[in-house]
Amino acid sequence: MRALQRAFTTLLITTTLAAVSVTSGVAGAAEQGPRFAADPTALVDTSIGNNGDGTTFPGAAAPFGMVQLSPDTQLNKYASYDYAQDTILGFSHTHLSGVGCQTMGNVRFMPTTGAVTSSDPETYAAKFSHDNETRTPGSYGVTFDNGIRAELAATERTGQHRYTFPAGSDAQNVLIETGESNGSTYAGDIEVVGKDTVEGWLQGGNFCGETGKERYRVYFSAKFDRTFSTFGTWSDDTLAPGTREASRGTQRAGAWLSFDPAGGDQVGSSVGLSYTSVDGARLNRRAEQPASFDKARSGAHDAWRDELNRMRVAGGSTADQRTYYSALYHSLLHPSIGSDVDNRYRGFDDKVHRSDATYYQMFSLWDTYRSQNQLVALIAPDKATDMAKSVLRVHEDGGWVPRWGLGNGETNVMSGDPVTPWVVDLYNRGLLDDHTSRRLFDALWKNVNEVPSDQSAFRGRDGNPTYVENGWVGYQDLPGYTYGDSRQAGSATLEYALADCALSTMADGLGYRDKAAKLAPRCDNFAKLWDADVTSEGFSGFPVTRNADGTVAGDPDPTQSGAFHEGTAWQYQWLAQQDPEALFGLMGGQEKAEQRLDTFFDMPTVLTDPAKAASDSWVTGAYDYHNNFAFNPNNEPDFHAPWMYAWTGAPWKTSAVLRAMRTLFTDDAYGMPGNDDLGATSSLLVFAMAGVFEAQPGSADYIVSAPMFDKVEIRPEHGRRIRIEAPGASASKLQYVSSVSTDRGRLHRSWLSHKELLHSGTIRIKLSGKPTNWGVDAAPPALAP
Repeated sequence: MRALQRAFTTLLITTTLAAVSVTSGVAGAAEQGPRFAADPTALVDTSIGNNGDGTTFPGAAAPFGMVQLSPDTQLNKYASYDYAQDTILGFSHTHLSGVGCQTMGNVRFMPTTGAVTSSDPETYAAKFSHDNETRTPGSYGVTFDNGIRAELAATERTGQHRYTFPAGSDAQNVLIETGESNGSTYAGDIEVVGKDTVEGWLQGGNFCGETGKERYRVYFSAKFDRTFSTFGTWSDDTLAPGTREASRGTQRAGAWLSFDPAGGDQVGSSVGLSYTSVDGARLNRRAEQPASFDKARSGAHDAWRDELNRMRVAGGSTADQRTYYSALYHSLLHPSIGSDVDNRYRGFDDKVHRSDATYYQMFSLWDTYRSQNQLVALIAPDKATDMAKSVLRVHEDGGWVPRWGLGNGETNVMSGDPVTPWVVDLYNRGLLDDHTSRRLFDALWKNVNEVPSDQSAFRGRDGNPTYVENGWVGYQDLPGYTYGDSRQAGSATLEYALADCALSTMADGLGYRDKAAKLAPRCDNFAKLWDADVTSEGFSGFPVTRNADGTVAGDPDPTQSGAFHEGTAWQYQWLAQQDPEALFGLMGGQEKAEQRLDTFFDMPTVLTDPAKAASDSWVTGAYDYHNNFAFNPNNEPDFHAPWMYAWTGAPWKTSAVLRAMRTLFTDDAYGMPGNDDLGATSSLLVFAMAGVFEAQPGSADYIVSAPMFDKVEIRPEHGRRIRIEAPGASASKLQYVSSVSTDRGRLHRSWLSHKELLHSGTIRIKLSGKPTNWGVDAAPPALAP
């Protein structure tokens, strides 16, 4: 069915040579209108989201790098750096951007002066002011109130430190903590090697406290550019001057290195990380050792400049550009490199393997399958391919595909089946070779039909027994399950149905007709939760949670959370975008569905005061996703909802909602409305401002909306340049698409396939200040094959 619809809709593009772009056809044509930034890194503020809502970090990292070297102002908090605080505990080498549980913050360095008298970071912490910070992609600097200047930079696998001590200091020290991190730490060793090197490791894990079994190890090798005058170690609170080795007791393990002030005011250190061994950390350090700290900083800057230029914008206000480029920056931090320079990595079987390409880890799939995966696939397809191969290696090493992988362990956090649409999206974009595709399909087929025997290691789709038999996940309140699918049975059923529908397209593409036929009927399993008798806000019919016998489990009130993960039935009812026609049929038809969307977004207020609708009518707290019927732009289940208007016959309303959503993102430390979740929220904003978004994960189709910049230029890795031109575009005005044309002709439908986007050349979008009929009844086809 989908193939036939695609064949038909291609006729909607009127091909004409007369529409060929002048700017794409004339070499060296002068740039007209607003110009692109000469250096987009200057428009990035890494402090955006540095609080308990966004939970981002301000420090130094390379794109998708293993190292995230950043200051910590607190421990055991979601955000280890909180912009409201004025004391730094140290600079640790691993961070995850935007997570909703405390984790990482491993191998913490801190420069001090004077005698070392305590291992407690609260004792040697230093006061600072944001006025004395410098933040830019790839580097960070701060001058403490005590006069010490700390500068940080990063390569992919190393952290680079340069500390400048006040003239006349009676002692110069660097303290290294390996036994205490921002998340749970279970073991750690440290060793002072010779006169200028410190090496060690630590073990962390238990992310979000779900099963509590996953563990990872981080190894490091730090070489200083000056020799130690004295040194010592500590275990917990006991300091041992002159000793070279220490192990974690119940809280801490570390070492201090002192330097003779007569040797100069500066101390530098190059720190290699590895998840395989100290030997691996040493290898990474030597292989990526820059000629100088300044070379490391400039190299990181150049890497980020190149990445940000892959999707650059022109026009809009300075605040618009700062918000956009900061979001693009945050979108390209993860997944993180997990392999050493020789491609050795630690697998999910806790053994060291060698990959034939870069191995990636840190997969927050429940979040990223809805937005960030598509962005990486668009502008960095080579990396996206390697990430998919890394997921395959997780399956081959550990026996199952991941849901939320931390290091070399599965955390079992969140619910549903995010990995399936995540993989299918890359397959349907043509990024996977046939051999990889078939092996990944086999792994996903196993995942959608079976359950792991040891669910403390991999929980998998624990709702499969009832889902495969009945078409819904039967609710069970199982002991020890916080995020399990059986406890989140309502939302898990909807997630499974989307995943199975996506996988049916992959099965069809690979020629597995029987498996495609088995999966395709699951596309509409969301209908099996539908209860026409449930009413709310003047509407009848909502999804409910069901027991295994089909009876309703718990309170069916759709404004209450119940067994819908971080949301309510009002918010989750739209998670059936694989077949909008069937969904809208349950709602009473297209017109009724549009009325329901209007209530969900408070469309009357959106059209009169967009900022007021966003701040007063929608869910605005980062963690206020329970017990509400309104749109929640701060959490992933609602991300696609604004684009559902494409199927109601009113695609112009999508652009109105996105203008309102834009007001929630600002260019300051409090400018992110919810957890960034490894770039998922930032990627949503990037697509919304650019004017294209995939609302059906797994489809590889982009819905077009009104851009918020005059120009967007996409430069995919090794691909053709794509230009989106929308003269007069403004994020501060309600604007709507009135017409679209590409180098291939006029676009009469509201969407482009990934392949069509890549071959569009220049996409010209005319905008109107009034609602239009463009794209009406020309939405993407259903996802089913």
